[in-house]
Amino acid sequence: MNSHTSTAGPVHHLHLRHLILALAVVAVWGSNFVVIKVALAHVPPLLFAALRFAFALVPALFFVARPVVPWTQLAAYGVLIGVGQFGVLYLAINGHISPGLASLVIQTQVFFTIGMAMFFTRERVQVFQWAALLLAVAGIAVIGLHTDGSTTVQGVLMVVFGAFCWAGANTVAKRASTVSDSSPRVNMLGFVIWSSAYAVPPLLLLSLVFEGWPAMRAGLTHNNLTAWAAVFWQSWGNTLFGYAAWAWLLSRYPAATISPIALLVPVIGMSSAAWMLGESLPAWKLTAAFLVMAGLALNTLWPRWKTRLAV
Repeated sequence: MNSHTSTAGPVHHLHLRHLILALAVVAVWGSNFVVIKVALAHVPPLLFAALRFAFALVPALFFVARPVVPWTQLAAYGVLIGVGQFGVLYLAINGHISPGLASLVIQTQVFFTIGMAMFFTRERVQVFQWAALLLAVAGIAVIGLHTDGSTTVQGVLMVVFGAFCWAGANTVAKRASTVSDSSPRVNMLGFVIWSSAYAVPPLLLLSLVFEGWPAMRAGLTHNNLTAWAAVFWQSWGNTLFGYAAWAWLLSRYPAATISPIALLVPVIGMSSAAWMLGESLPAWKLTAAFLVMAGLALNTLWPRWKTRLAV
């Protein structure tokens, strides 16, 4: 009986406590954009990004072993995630795009990730993926046509660039985690922690060059408890808890069971920004959100729907 159970594959229906855990992760990830906006009122964006990865690295590196992967993969992931994704994202939210819209636009990383995977594997993009991409692009176009004081074309492009870097980091992480049967499985939490060592130095250098030592000193010495809480929320809540819990869920359930729950991230991001920051939700924002979310949902859920329809 036990032998049969172990070879039957992972379960497809989420247990209630695991569903609650998954919802907790997306709640942390979705509300994270409000936390970013709160912190940026006290800390320069590049310094904020450096602090985020510094506290994700220390003290966790003393408790989690360095993964057995080439240092080039750790460096590439750290720079892409640290500077390319979050450094640019923080700069964008610091006056160029509203947090709610940023939480939506950053999800275009899904399509960049698919495009990179197709490029490296030489697979053809399927029809439903083109349709999903067109829906998402239409949503981004709606945002670009309705820029205002809280959102600019520059801000949208910056977040799209951050999404591209996120996709690049996903590709690096995928290659690092692809091991042979005879190789030890890569601890991806350790991968995230130790790659942070390569994110901190360039972020500190960029902060020093573009934000200046006086601004950095003020950000470190004049922070209130709210700002420091936001920094630790980014480091421990968003990075360590979120990544560890999500990786654990993906190790227990098929990706098709877990991944669709991530569609709630921009929903929570936009609703929390509206509730906590008073971000308006006019018709054009809701239209853009619908188009992008429809594209994400089509891309994520269509293979499952097609399988069910074929049964």
